[in-house]
Amino acid sequence: MRCFKILSDFSETFILNKLRRCTKCTLPETHETIIFDDEGVCNICRQHEVKQKIDWSSRKNDLITLAEQFRGKGDYDCIVPFSGGKDSTFTLWYIVEELGLKPLVVSFDHGFYRPKNIANNERTMRKLGVDFIKFRSDWKVVKKLMLESLVRKGDFDWHAHVGTFAYPMQIALNFKVPLIFWGEPSSEYTAYYGYEKEEEVDERRNNRLNNLGITAEDMAGFLKNEITLRDLTPYIFPPEKELKSLGVRSVLLGSFIPWDVREHSDIIHKELGWEWDQVEGVPPQYPYEKAEYQLQGSRDYLKFIKRGSARTTHLTSIDIRNGRLTRQEAAEMIKQYEGKRPASLDYLLKILDINEERWREIAIAQSIPPYKHDFSNEENDKPLWDMELWDWNP
Repeated sequence: MRCFKILSDFSETFILNKLRRCTKCTLPETHETIIFDDEGVCNICRQHEVKQKIDWSSRKNDLITLAEQFRGKGDYDCIVPFSGGKDSTFTLWYIVEELGLKPLVVSFDHGFYRPKNIANNERTMRKLGVDFIKFRSDWKVVKKLMLESLVRKGDFDWHAHVGTFAYPMQIALNFKVPLIFWGEPSSEYTAYYGYEKEEEVDERRNNRLNNLGITAEDMAGFLKNEITLRDLTPYIFPPEKELKSLGVRSVLLGSFIPWDVREHSDIIHKELGWEWDQVEGVPPQYPYEKAEYQLQGSRDYLKFIKRGSARTTHLTSIDIRNGRLTRQEAAEMIKQYEGKRPASLDYLLKILDINEERWREIAIAQSIPPYKHDFSNEENDKPLWDMELWDWNP
């Protein structure tokens, strides 16, 4: 399964899992939105080159101007959607400490936050002194949504993707707060959008990046004998007409300041006491990455079955672009950490109420050519330290 070799030609192309990779980073040909140019460089790396040429001082001035337009106009200056991961925590810290705005913090709780994340969130709210709304959807509905989205799209996180973006927009309308600050730009990871223009988080973006091509109305139709559209209210993205009437600006902080996850995680660790954690399938060099989510290992494992790459490829590519890692070092890390069966899969299978054979059938059906997964050579990953604290009766 783990074919690995380095070709010593001038482009330093390497092949891992029999997949062609970018000649600059480690992204494979199965990566979402990827295109290679004549030099074998992927479009995500080319976007990073654009990022380096941006006048960030001018962009920051735009940010300050935007903040002043909305400051003091209502009970809250803005809304910050919040999971407690590195990106949303840094965004909240920046909004409060650097811009001096009064935010309403809104969290869509997908039901799988880890103990250390919950402690991080409590510490963050108290240190920054902010108002905080937390919402969790009906657990029985969530379980049905997870299985349906897994079968249809090979991704069990539809409820998390959609609720995370739709619910804060609903709160913006309900509380009449027209400015919403999200975190990292998608240009860091895919090519749906570029760095040339500011990226707005609107319904069009939601349909392209977040909802897997399935709206709440679609999901109600798929599960018409089990749930209703009323059950899916938290997952309905507000109508464009209503958002325009309020004058909503839904923007990414990463459109205005250069985004660097490693630097940002160091800031929140120092300023807020934000604690790192172990994550399945992720090298210890990246303790900040997706440390909030119980099922991240299973999610990345699913991606690996489908595409032949996962979280370590993503992380090492970022570090290569930022000059912190060589491609040789990255290749060795990918070989060591990616593709292992996570212990959290046992927990997930209970929630989905399926066996592992069915899981494999669903995953393989969603695979992206030319990758073809081989289960026979898999290794088991080590359990996370806090798994014994999870609810094992889902």
